[in-house]
Amino acid sequence: MYFSKYLPCRLVGLSLLLFSFHATFAQKPVTIKSPNGHLTFTFQLTRDTPTYKVDFKGTELIGESTLGLNFTEGGAFGQRLKMGTPDYFNAEENYDLVVGKTKYVYSYSKAVSIPLTERSSARQVNLVVRMFNDAVAFRYEYPVQSSWAAYELTEENSTFNIQGNPKIRAMLLGSYTTSHEKYYQKMPLSEVKNDTLMDMPALFEFPNGLYMAITEANLRDYAGMYLRKKDGYLTTQLSPLPGQSGIKVKANLPHQSPWRVMLISDRIGDLMESTTITSLCNSKIKQDFSWLKPGKTSFHWWNGDITPDTTFAPGINFATNKYYIDFCADNGIEYHSVIGYGGIPWYVSDAAGYGAVGKNTDVTKTVPTLDMQRVCDYAKQRGVGLHVWVHWAALYRQLEEAFTQFENWGIKGMMVDFMDRDDQEMVNIQEEILQAAARHKLFIQFHGSFKPTGLSRNFPNEMTREGTYNYENNKWLPQPISADHDIDMPFTRGLAGPTDYHLGGFRAVPPGGFKTQYTRPLMGGTRAHMLAMYVVLESYLTMVADYPEAYLNQPGFDFLQKIPTTWDETKVPAAEVGAYATTARRSGTDWYVGTINNTTARKITIPLTFLKKGSYRAKIYADAADVNKNPNHLAISEKVFTSADSIEAALAASGGQVIHFVKIGD
Repeated sequence: MYFSKYLPCRLVGLSLLLFSFHATFAQKPVTIKSPNGHLTFTFQLTRDTPTYKVDFKGTELIGESTLGLNFTEGGAFGQRLKMGTPDYFNAEENYDLVVGKTKYVYSYSKAVSIPLTERSSARQVNLVVRMFNDAVAFRYEYPVQSSWAAYELTEENSTFNIQGNPKIRAMLLGSYTTSHEKYYQKMPLSEVKNDTLMDMPALFEFPNGLYMAITEANLRDYAGMYLRKKDGYLTTQLSPLPGQSGIKVKANLPHQSPWRVMLISDRIGDLMESTTITSLCNSKIKQDFSWLKPGKTSFHWWNGDITPDTTFAPGINFATNKYYIDFCADNGIEYHSVIGYGGIPWYVSDAAGYGAVGKNTDVTKTVPTLDMQRVCDYAKQRGVGLHVWVHWAALYRQLEEAFTQFENWGIKGMMVDFMDRDDQEMVNIQEEILQAAARHKLFIQFHGSFKPTGLSRNFPNEMTREGTYNYENNKWLPQPISADHDIDMPFTRGLAGPTDYHLGGFRAVPPGGFKTQYTRPLMGGTRAHMLAMYVVLESYLTMVADYPEAYLNQPGFDFLQKIPTTWDETKVPAAEVGAYATTARRSGTDWYVGTINNTTARKITIPLTFLKKGSYRAKIYADAADVNKNPNHLAISEKVFTSADSIEAALAASGGQVIHFVKIGD
């Protein structure tokens, strides 16, 4: 009876303790909206783990999704946390892009920093969220703290509990060692197998007409991110450091992860026009890039090193390069590529072929048949810049010596190839290459490389990146890269930034007429489709990869001669995922409009509301009526338009259209 006398009081006390304990962990949600109110991010710290969810106009796209980090020392970070006072702030800036889809950017986002501290060790990680009108982005920030100076990250457990079983459009990979060159797979998310490694950007098409693309921004001193399906969720996967599989990132504090970005809208054109990726790379440019000149370039490896029937022997020599330099100079092509010949690079190497590096490979020395100084001097005399191809491993081991020699010769830039990794070490190598190149006034074109993450804002001398399954494959595939694959580009890889694609093939054949040709490769899309790829794809160094005689006196080549490679403004007046895409880009007062189509013929309407006040004379390059038999034929016409007009475009199967608008008068 003695214990029963006090039992009610003891039960009340225990209940109060349990309630207090539960309240400590089930803290009030942190909610933040985009400036226009359409996007909502909700953060909740539970007893087990931090979680978040994302809504768009009241529709839940990301259900409750867990966040967490695993370290070699101290184990998992995510359980038994306490949350400090959230710090809300606005991020607003105006900035210029030296190269990009637009020249002037106004960026405004609402943001919150949520301090999370481990109860057992006092380790602190801040979750920082930024809300744009077209995107949600978050990252982990590691502030300076007395009890934690460095970390080794084994896993980043950011998850995406995607609702509604959307259709996914993504590149599925077998490993982290990859050139990121495969076809895109399309299927309901529920049909993606567990443990499938998914490259980014990946596009999700929801049944109610909403679109979301997941990618990352500001990848610096960190491992590249992938997604992997686990138990119905998508979970971040980081590329491991070389030689082992456990450790993904090593860093000293302060440090931060890249931004995990969800581009979201009910209009696919918003994702294509977005500048959020560069806005998340907000370090100030400290170098003068006034020397940088975007443009187009020859690339004779693609066409099979073709030269005409002449008295000189083709090869790695002055005469072969002079032939291409003269073509560039005569046709307004800004750059010529010095690559090699017949699979042998232009520099000294004791390794076989382009893809290998030997003990005695030396990119500061040319093969005996090539006088690089003479080639550079002649190119300069003709007003053409010279850029070279190099294997990254051969370059990196003598980086400063090589760049000093290149600058002394007068070389303007280079393609750096066969990188095939995006672990933290390779990410840092690429940035080191960019920084060193900038000091020597050299531009970089990365091939066999991972997606861009907005760093062309910080390093404008990064002119373009590959990471695409592109027209180089027409040299050896039994069937050409098709328009159905081309149309995936603006809705996936192109959302991340500049996209190199081996453009310029001017020998299209009708369906059934393709044959594999390593030299003079053939194309599957129409001539108008090829011209439109120069507008639809963003790239500040664009190839004109066919051999000179393939272009001379050919319809549409005048368009390639005129088109710029960096822009003042970009709009997407018409697009349907997987079907067609129309992109309008402005340079000065001129507009260039390109439309690519998939393998189904169609008619579309292109509103011209992007045009400024006044009248414009338009030169239209469209699929000719007989392109089913003669895909290189164009129907060329001219007409005057204003912004109140629209254009009815008849697109052939694998076809396209380009238009050059020139403003009339003031």
